[in-house]
This record gives sequence, structure tokens and C-alpha cells, in this order.
Amino acid sequence: MRTAIHDDMFTPDVIADPYAYYGRLRDEAPVYWNELYQLWVVTSYEHVVWLTRHHELFSSAVFKNDPRPAYPDINESDLGLYEYVRQYQADQFIQHDRPEHLEMRKVVHGYFTPKSMEAWRPFVQAAIKDLLDEVQDQGRMDVMRDFATPLPVLVIAQMMGVPREDRAYVRQLAEKLLNIGRGEPDRMRPLTEGMQGMIDYVSPLVDERIVNPGDDFISVLAQGEKAGVFTRHQVLVNTSLLLLAGHETTINLLCNGTLAFIRHPEQWALLKQDPAGRTVRATEECLRYDAPVKSIQRIAAQDVEMHGQLLRQNDRIRWFISSANRDPKTFATPDTFDTSRYPNPHVAFGSGIHHCLGATIARLEGQEAFKAMAERFPSLHLETEELEYQPSITFRSLKSLPVTWN
Repeated sequence: MRTAIHDDMFTPDVIADPYAYYGRLRDEAPVYWNELYQLWVVTSYEHVVWLTRHHELFSSAVFKNDPRPAYPDINESDLGLYEYVRQYQADQFIQHDRPEHLEMRKVVHGYFTPKSMEAWRPFVQAAIKDLLDEVQDQGRMDVMRDFATPLPVLVIAQMMGVPREDRAYVRQLAEKLLNIGRGEPDRMRPLTEGMQGMIDYVSPLVDERIVNPGDDFISVLAQGEKAGVFTRHQVLVNTSLLLLAGHETTINLLCNGTLAFIRHPEQWALLKQDPAGRTVRATEECLRYDAPVKSIQRIAAQDVEMHGQLLRQNDRIRWFISSANRDPKTFATPDTFDTSRYPNPHVAFGSGIHHCLGATIARLEGQEAFKAMAERFPSLHLETEELEYQPSITFRSLKSLPVTWN
């Protein structure tokens, strides 16, 4: 007889291995009411895709429209900080529904076209070469600290015109912002410090771009204010959103992908046979097999029936990318890391109108990083099997990944 499914999604076993927990939910109850956190957990590929493509039924304006307290519980003394968090998050363009979302996305969309992102490939290649040159002779690196973090931080900072000397500080602020998906009761304090810090940091940059626009991304957002699409607070909040989203997910792609290759040396050997030819499919499989983002939240815009369950208007919903990407109804041998897998219709970047704006640049960074490592390192080995993940429901983030090659 099987035991009941426990509802605490922040326990060490679920953080370490979300695939067993959410896979069991997907098999037994793909649309599941989590009593502990009072929300629906959606885990099957079919339901996740249906949900993302019916944006009129599932609102993204969660922080604006959800009056309930944070989950898991926070310290009572921090309830005022949560109100600040709600107002900050509510101004992000990804926290809006149509028609506002469409108008806001139009402002930034032109910057992120596949063609304009492709122009960044030489910059990315040069940055990767510099970073790997620095560690090559040491015979070891912490992939997280020495490669996966500095690379996308460098790229997004360059796109946004952030001065080189400020990049480490921007990353420190971003790490505080990651408390948004964590479970600790005191998480509001570092989170609001990160939010206020980001606003203080980007304010003078935006002031400058309003007067003297350049070809960087902050200038694009500033022009959105001039056109009346964004308020000043929205420009500031979306600048910090894109600074964070523009590198955090890629960090996780590079770490999780490298770990998958280490644990599947036969796939590393395949990539090494033809790094340039195999890197595109290999990167897609890294995105599917151990996606950088675990889950996204929504709120029901009206009563909706799904898989025989009634989701009532204003009910909270979380849909799980990690589980949808391992659904056996969509992917043959879903728990196998297979870098020649094709087609590979994973939902690592979401689906529908909220499909990730930065998908093209994240893919490009992943492709170039895995190709360069395969060209350079005969094999990679873990220095320790004691790997830890950040206790987040949103991101699949290793704390560190020390490796050797020899």
C-alpha cells in the first residue's frame, strides 16, 4: 500500500530530487490540491501546456490580485515587508495580463529577436574563452563560481550597459532577490534589501538613459516610459527583473547541464565527437532533463475545470516544469539524459504568450559553453558527491559544483 503524498514542497528530499516527488504527483494526481499551502499543483505536460495557452483563464497578475499571505509562513514582524514585495512584484511586466502585458512586452520584444541575439554570439564566445583560459592550468574549477555565474552576468550587464566594476555588486543584489522562491520564515528581509538595492542602483542609470538613450536595454525600457507604456517605477522594477532573469536561469542551465554530462560520461563522449554539430540538441536536452526553473505561479481568473477538479476563481496555482519535462506521455524514456533526443518539445522556457523573452540568448550561451568545454576537457569529474541545492520552489539551483579534469 502506498503512503499518502505529503504536502511540504520545501523538505530536503523534495529540494534535492524534485523528480521523484512531482513525478509521483503527475502519475497519481496531475492536478493536485496542496492543503498545506492552499494551492493547486499541476504536473503533467498536457495540463501545463493547456494552462499556459489559456492565459485568459489563468492570470499572471498574482501579486496584484492575491490578497492571501505569503507561503510558507513568514515572521509576523515582516508582514509590512511582504506588502512592499507585493507592490514591487506587481509592477513587473510578467505580472500583467493582456492587454497591458502585450503593450509592455512589445516595448522590449524588439530587443530580444533571434536575429539581434545571434549578433551576441562572438561576444559570448570571447567571454567563455577568457573564463576557461583562467582556470585551464589549475585542473579544477567551481563551475558555479568560476564559469556559470560570471558568464551570463557579463552578458546581461553588457546588454544593459552596467559598468564592469559594478557587476559583482549587481550579482550580490540578485542573490538577495532569489529569496522570492525560498521557504525560510525570515526571507522577506534579504528579499526587500535586494529589491530596494536594485532600485537604488538602476535609478541613476535610467535617469541618464531618459536624457541620452543608447543602444542598450535600459534605454529600451526608458523609451517605454517616454511612450507612456511604463511608469518610472515599472521601468526600475523591469530593469532589475531583466538583470536577474537574464542571468540566473542561464547559471542554472550551465551548472545543471554540466552535472548531467558528468553523470552520463557516454553523452559527454558523444558531444566530444562533434561539439559544433551536437551542441544544439545537447543544450535542448540539458534544458529538458534538469530545467533551470522548476515552477511558475498563476491565479485562476474564473472557475475552471481541469482533470475532473474544479479550480475556483482566485485559487492559487503552481505549474511544474520539472515534472512536465519528464512526462512519459510526451517523452520516451523521460528519465534518460539523451543528447540526441529529437524532437524535444520541453517547456523549460514556458509556453504561450509568456514564453521566456530571453530564451534565445540563454540557448546561445548554453550552446557555446558546452561546445567550448567539450573541445577543451577530455573528461570532467566531481570533486564531491555532496551537492546541495538552494531551498527554492522556483529555481533549480546548485550551491556549488566543484569539478576537475585530468
